[in-house]
Parts: sequence; C-alpha cells; structure tokens
Amino acid sequence: MTDAEREQRFRTLAEQILEPVRRYLARRTDAATADDVLSETMLVCWRRLDDVPAGDEAVPWAFVVARNLLANAQRAERRRGRLTAKIIALDPPAAVVEFSADESGSDAVRDALAQLRRDDAELLRLWAWEGLETPQLATVLGISANAAALRLSRAKARLKTELLTSAPPAGHVETEEGSTDARR
Repeated sequence: MTDAEREQRFRTLAEQILEPVRRYLARRTDAATADDVLSETMLVCWRRLDDVPAGDEAVPWAFVVARNLLANAQRAERRRGRLTAKIIALDPPAAVVEFSADESGSDAVRDALAQLRRDDAELLRLWAWEGLETPQLATVLGISANAAALRLSRAKARLKTELLTSAPPAGHVETEEGSTDARR
C-alpha cells in the first residue's frame, strides 16, 4: 500500500468512526478525557491501519480500542486520586472544601443503571446509546453473538427490575381529598 493509499484509507476510516466513537466517549466520561481518548483512538487506528477491519466492522473495532483506552485513562485517574489522598493525609490542606452533589439532574434510568453490575450497564449503554446490534456487541465485548444476546436479555430484565423497585408506582394515584362531584 502506497503512502497516498494509506492516507486515503485512513481519511475514509476517520469519517466512518469519528462521530460514533466521539458519542461513545462523551456518554462515558468528561469532555477533556473524551477528547484525549478520542485522539489516542485515532492514533491507534493510524498505527494499526492494516488491522482495522473494512466496512461496518470498523466501528465496533474502534469501540474496542476506545473502551480499552478509556479504561486505561480511568485507572490512571484512580491512581492519581489515591496518590492525592496519600499526599493530603501526609500534609493536609489548611481548609477543607465540602463537595455536595447536585441531585436535581438525576433521573430514574441513570439511577437504575448505577445499581446494575458494571458489565450489565455497559452492555445496555452500548445497545441503547450506541445502537449496536447483537453481532456488534459481541465484537466489542469479545464474546459470541449468542452470549451477547443472552447477556443483553438478562441485563434488560435486571434494569426492568431495578426500575420497578426504585421508581414510584405509576398509574392511578389515590387521594385523601374525596370527591368533588358538583351534584352534592
């Protein structure tokens, strides 16, 4: 493959995978980390251009690369956090700032996903947010299509159970006020 052919193949590949991988990362991490991981993913694609499958299989392949790079970035962040904690323990700052999470932005689905096992939540996100079908899920997860279908079905059932147990009852709501019938 000549340099011009290689460059053209990479441009075509970049047009195909850039937006799906960007969306995939944006839903899983902060913007800065997503940009860094996206850049690393494109670099891996360039370096391993001969290994990238052609056609529709390129996007799941890129998801695998992005997923692994994101896991590396998250492990590095956890190591930095532990190091920061050790430093703070050895030399505490003068004043401690309290952090309070904003609860107004939470919703039932995100809360339910947070209660699921990490693998189930990731599978559901790949299916629902990225729109991957079972064969593509199998490629991303490195399992057979049948196993992916079975895991997806079980994850959906667990999510449903979690939503039903955590959400307030839907439908008819009883009131204590009584009837407002105008004929009385």
